[in-house]
Parts: sequence; C-alpha cells; structure tokens
Amino acid sequence: MENTEEGNGAFESEIQDEKLIITEDIRSYIYDSAKWTQFLAVVGFVFSAFTILFAFGSGAFLSTLASVEPGNPLIKLGSGFLTAMFLVFALLYFYPSLLLYNYSTAAKTAVLYADQEGLVVAMKKLKSFFKFWGILMIIFISFYVLATISSVLMAVGA
Repeated sequence: MENTEEGNGAFESEIQDEKLIITEDIRSYIYDSAKWTQFLAVVGFVFSAFTILFAFGSGAFLSTLASVEPGNPLIKLGSGFLTAMFLVFALLYFYPSLLLYNYSTAAKTAVLYADQEGLVVAMKKLKSFFKFWGILMIIFISFYVLATISSVLMAVGA
C-alpha cells in the first residue's frame, strides 16, 4: 500500500515538472492570430448588423417585389417569415463573431501581460468557437444528406 502511494506521488511530481513553455515565437503567433480574429469579429458584427437591418426591411422589399413581379413565390412566404429567418441568420453570425472577439481580447491581454488565466480564457473561447462551427457543420451536412436522399426518392417515385 505504501509503495502505491509513493508511486502516485512520484507520478504527480513528474506531471508537475512538465510544463508547457510559451516561447517568444509562440507569443508572437498568438498575438498575430488575435489581431486577425479581432478583425474577423468586427467584420462579423458589421455583417450581423446589416442582416438585422435587412430583416426589418424585408416588408418593404416584399412589397416592392410584389409590384414588380406579382407571381414571385418569395411573396407567399410573407415578411414575418423573412424577418424571422434573417434574424436567425444574424444570430448565427453574431455568436461566433462574439466568441472570436472575446478570444482576441483575452489572447492579447494574456500575451502582453504574461497572464496565464487570460490565456486559459482565450483558449476556452477559441474551443467554443470551433465547437459551435463543428456542430453547425454537422447540422448542415445532415440537412444536405437528407435533401439528397429525398431528391433521389422523389425522382425515383416520379
């Protein structure tokens, strides 16, 4: 029993001795990536704002479309549906932009002030960003697979 406890203690000390070293090159790479992610986040915020403006202008767009092209199937959807759809798109674009912005600010602070906790926060935000896009891609791929299968079944049935 005592040997097991000593063995665990030795293993724990080996783990504590192994530390991740962040060199100046790595700090430079993190800082550069933080600047680019901040740029991408700001662009994402701008596109989200434009999408929201377009969402609330969809009624005017549909009324103009109805006068120009009365038989357009887009008119049948209604402005309420288009507004909701574009608001969802804006939210889907805003959230990852917010994660990128949070990553960039935390990463810059961590690199500039050698803040370990800031680097942990930055990596957590970056992980959340990629997790969000990964889940969204799984949903899109599933949708495409279902659409392809239903198209093939409809073609065979016709």
